[in-house]
Amino acid sequence: MKNVVIVGGGTAGWMAANLLVKQFPAEQVNVTLVESPTIGIVGVGEGSTPTLKRFFQLIDVHESDWMVQCNATYKVNIRFVGWSPNAPFQDYSHPFFSQVDTFTERAFEVNTQTRRLGLDTHVKPDDFFLNGILAAQGKGPLTPDNFPFRMEYGYHFDSHLLGNYLKNVAIQRGVRHISDEVIQVNRHANGDVSTLTLAKHAAINGDFFIDCSGFSSLLMQQTLGVTFKSFSDNLFNNAAVVLPSAAQKELPVETRSTALKNGWCWSIPLTNRTGNGYVYSDAFTSKDDAEVELRSHLKIGEAVEARHLKMKVGQLTQHWAHNCLGLGLSQGFIEPLEATALHLVQVSIEMFIDKWKEGGLTPQHRDTFNRDMTQRFEHVRDYIVAHYKLNTRDDSEYWRANRNNSHFSDSLGHILDVWFKRGDVRQEIQRQNLQTHFNSSSWHCLLAGYGAFPRLAAKQPGTGDLYIEKQVKHFLSRCALNFDSHQRNLTQHQPQRYV
Repeated sequence: MKNVVIVGGGTAGWMAANLLVKQFPAEQVNVTLVESPTIGIVGVGEGSTPTLKRFFQLIDVHESDWMVQCNATYKVNIRFVGWSPNAPFQDYSHPFFSQVDTFTERAFEVNTQTRRLGLDTHVKPDDFFLNGILAAQGKGPLTPDNFPFRMEYGYHFDSHLLGNYLKNVAIQRGVRHISDEVIQVNRHANGDVSTLTLAKHAAINGDFFIDCSGFSSLLMQQTLGVTFKSFSDNLFNNAAVVLPSAAQKELPVETRSTALKNGWCWSIPLTNRTGNGYVYSDAFTSKDDAEVELRSHLKIGEAVEARHLKMKVGQLTQHWAHNCLGLGLSQGFIEPLEATALHLVQVSIEMFIDKWKEGGLTPQHRDTFNRDMTQRFEHVRDYIVAHYKLNTRDDSEYWRANRNNSHFSDSLGHILDVWFKRGDVRQEIQRQNLQTHFNSSSWHCLLAGYGAFPRLAAKQPGTGDLYIEKQVKHFLSRCALNFDSHQRNLTQHQPQRYV
């Protein structure tokens, strides 16, 4: 039997614990999680991608079991407001793509191509995808039994409550939980981690360790000396100020990301409150000024306390080193613009379990895992960088510096080059094998949403707009008739809704 020891709880630690006990029988792998009683979870409102829906399916937990306990709502969309004033629309959406969108995505991509040729075609991303329509109508993503297409969606939730919920599930399923401080990490002669010396309990022996200790990275960086590769040249933001506000009467089914003077503000609707946060760079504004700007944006006075957070954006040079896996903030972090944090946690632990199994619970496939995870982080980083590189704001040095920043990858450079040279972006995405997280439709949403087009041609043929010719609006409007309001979805958590 292999003894796996997880250092640190939080959402990342308890996600790992739940997946491990689900994937391995108790007689093969024993899981222990050591959690400091003095370090709490930052309970901000948080959003997910559709991978979290799959996570709960994998561990056999239904929405009706966890959503109410975590003040959760559904999420089908991310709306970007004010990022590109020169675009033909002041906001655009990046919907989560569902099965029914296979009927409309070609029309969207062809329209963006003809618009790049100067033709006046409809290119607003929201209008081509079903989740964009549902978000505009305030409808949730749950489908009746007669709707034959699979829907993809994420969630908004209180991360503190979700961590506690996953903790209880894991303990019930056999994970050993120890509330104590790690005061020393001991190593074998070959450099592997051997035991953890605790403040109050007996030392913990392990065959494999998972570091979920947050930005401090107790095992990976402090003990094993794994270096951290910063993305600060690519992404300037390194701080956030968090400020809750009252719950909204009509709960949106989308996250809003609103550009402010020196960064952007998230708005995440929970059932009991709205989670708000201003992500910014302290090289361009102070924490006090950022808080003032956020309060002004939200119209919230000093009576509501704000919390300030620091972010370390980048990734480890090795995600799996010796007999230790970095996970969550200890392995890396890319700012929360597209809600990728939990997605990367889930992908990391799933890929690790697969590679560990394939290698007979040995480090045989460690190098392959490290290469794949490094690429995953880089691909997500590039998509986030594009949001800043393409901005057309001119109200502060922050936005001008982001637009003029020349530190971006060759991969991103090739995508932008193909777009502006009127080439086939889908083909370029496939050539680079970038479909693992942000697919061709995601890139088209971003580029079209920013209005990254040339001027319209003087003479217009009056034809060639597939949004009109394929009756996309009519098709999606009829599809949306199958859906109920978001509020009704939240009161009808049916286990059979999973497909």
